[in-house]
Amino acid sequence: MATTFNDAPTKTVQVDGTDFAYRVIGEAGGPPIVLLHHFTGVLDDWDPAVIDGLARERRVIIFDNRGVGRSQGKTPDSVEAMAKDAIAFFGALGLTQVDLIGFSLGGFIAQVIAHDRPDLIRRMILAGTGPAGGKGTSDLAAVLQGAFQNAAAQKKHPKHLLFFSQTKTSQAAADAFLARLQARKNDRDPAASNETTQAQSAAIVQWGKSDGAKKLSAISHPVLVANGDNDIMVPTINSVALFQALPNAELSIFPDAGHGGIFQYHREFTKQALRFFAS
Repeated sequence: MATTFNDAPTKTVQVDGTDFAYRVIGEAGGPPIVLLHHFTGVLDDWDPAVIDGLARERRVIIFDNRGVGRSQGKTPDSVEAMAKDAIAFFGALGLTQVDLIGFSLGGFIAQVIAHDRPDLIRRMILAGTGPAGGKGTSDLAAVLQGAFQNAAAQKKHPKHLLFFSQTKTSQAAADAFLARLQARKNDRDPAASNETTQAQSAAIVQWGKSDGAKKLSAISHPVLVANGDNDIMVPTINSVALFQALPNAELSIFPDAGHGGIFQYHREFTKQALRFFAS
């Protein structure tokens, strides 16, 4: 079993006749921690510091959902269909119960899984995400356009603007995060395709225009909601809304941080996550 993110080989498993790519990090034992990714995120967009921090105590599984990265098939254009594929992936690996971390779009998917298949989830972390119909969620295109334009003008990576606050401290954390993303040199995952980007964009806009209040009240799992205090992609007020709507939730807001608060504060987040999952 691979002990670090950079050492983990990419494997495939057949999910309803389609190859899904995944990696396993850490030792087996107890329910694994499975992570669900952000908009356009592939295997190598996970922060190695977060994955390795979790894997010191738990088995961690990351994967590309249908049509993303190295996984085959066509990327669905609805969150519900993405959740169905994730559930099928769990089944293909023989997983009967998991601890789940959903980041951004992955947090939308996690909410659907927890509602539709509560038996599969033991505990759940929702990071940088929000409820269906959340404030500003359907404004993705405008946020992305502005960030890409500003990033080009400033000669920065778009994640400097999308994931991090514009303070000196947060931008330094962005530099460190982006360097960690490049640390793995071999067996890297291909970037998300234009087709995946378009399908996921449509799914996010649809989610932003939906109403999920009743479904949230039915999710009884222990949930940790985490975010930065200035998320421009899924505005932080949505994390507060999740905390208020979920019957059994905790809230963690990182200061001077944006959408990628769990990466800026990776040490603190992994400690919180492991304590939460061990409760």
